[in-house]
Amino acid sequence: MPATPVGQVRDRVRAAAVPLAAFGTTVCVGVAGFVALTGVSVVDASFWLLDPTSIELYFEHHSGPERATKAFAVVVFVALVLAGIWVGESALDAAFDGRLGRELTRMQTRRAIADLTDHVVICGHGMFGRTVANRLRERGRDVVVVERDAEERERIDDDALVVAGDARREAVLERAGVSRASAVVAGIDDSNANIQIGVATSQLAPESKLVVRVGDEMYESTARRVGADAVVIPEVVSGSDVVADL
Repeated sequence: MPATPVGQVRDRVRAAAVPLAAFGTTVCVGVAGFVALTGVSVVDASFWLLDPTSIELYFEHHSGPERATKAFAVVVFVALVLAGIWVGESALDAAFDGRLGRELTRMQTRRAIADLTDHVVICGHGMFGRTVANRLRERGRDVVVVERDAEERERIDDDALVVAGDARREAVLERAGVSRASAVVAGIDDSNANIQIGVATSQLAPESKLVVRVGDEMYESTARRVGADAVVIPEVVSGSDVVADL
């Protein structure tokens, strides 16, 4: 179920609290470390975080663990930069209503798919498509899922490669890298839609193995004509499995 507006705000606040806490902790550790190493006041130690050159000036007139202090300062400043970037990213993501994070995820997915060859494209992530995808991934196969329903996409594992859109559209299949895929499974719970996916796949990836799911035997011949190498009727398959177990 999609989050309510109040829930979304709460989630964003929680997400922002973690990087802010990391930044604050780094500041506290830095100040405490400078005080412990050199005995300077908290105010002076805080100023060192703002102006690292003050450390060099300090040791021109004071003795103490100069190398250890400078090494500690490097670690603290690197941590502050990383925490600051984290805070900035969280702030931008919240400001753009989470769109920044989603766009970054889409970019990462596009790059990952662009590097794939011999993967399997699963069209539809209902019970049938999900089962096929999970079994293939358990065998170590690369899988790209095409799913147009936003709620269903939310249920897909975070590490899965997912393309949002209607698999009947050639542009969507191209984003899934269909021309480099070893197989395409049209697994939507709609025989006509799966046949249309088969037509598009036959045009874009004639060498890929095409598996088409249909809901009735009357569609099998049509699926074969559009290029299906295998036609699956879930009810027939499950019935055969039941008989095999009797």
